[in-house]
Amino acid sequence: MSQAARSIAGGLESIEARVRRLDWTRIAGELDEHGFAATGLVLTATECAELIALYPERDRFRSRIVMERLSYGRGEYKYFAMPLPPPVRELRVALYRKLAPIANRWASALGAEERYPPSLGSFTALCHVRGQEKATPLLLRYQAGGFNCLHQDLYGDLAFPLQFTCVLSRRGRDFTGGELLFVEQRPRAQSRGSALALDLGEGVIFANQYRPVAGARGYYRVNMRHGVSTLTSGERYALGVIFHDAR
Repeated sequence: MSQAARSIAGGLESIEARVRRLDWTRIAGELDEHGFAATGLVLTATECAELIALYPERDRFRSRIVMERLSYGRGEYKYFAMPLPPPVRELRVALYRKLAPIANRWASALGAEERYPPSLGSFTALCHVRGQEKATPLLLRYQAGGFNCLHQDLYGDLAFPLQFTCVLSRRGRDFTGGELLFVEQRPRAQSRGSALALDLGEGVIFANQYRPVAGARGYYRVNMRHGVSTLTSGERYALGVIFHDAR
């Protein structure tokens, strides 16, 4: 284990420092090339356990979704109420600060007018102006046989093009299966899929709707969808951090 990983695992660094330490050159390159990029370890085992422990507390969440009822998959998730738990709030603020330049570069490549301000507070204010005032970070729970169908997380007219997920359970001990799935719908070509297995405290940043791809006549838009493969045993919790608010 590297010194950085030891510092994270031992809770010696703030979340903001952990995010700043990530290899953003690699992450930006992989987002451009594939539409997703693993971050490595971002939360400690204690932080993961504390987030899981919030799940039964009704007053910490604004709504609960049972996936089967809406044909979304099999499992459930809960959207946090405000104020967000400190680790979630800190992750959201720190990650947005690093991702906003990438989002703006993508928007410029695609000729889009939307630009994203450098701070999450300023972006949240824009969401509220457009009637998007509900918090979107969430906890997801899957049990054996659970899965999440391919989808995009769009909650209004204004949507930040990148989001983050962190697994809160231990792979091989708490669950098996349950890989993250990413599918790229390429114009006039077959779709391409990728799977990513994350362990406790590890995260991934990914495009929630599209990414720019360079073509012979400039950049074009490639749609992206994501989901979770079937859990073959155990129970899997995950944190989802979406940067735009919902209507």
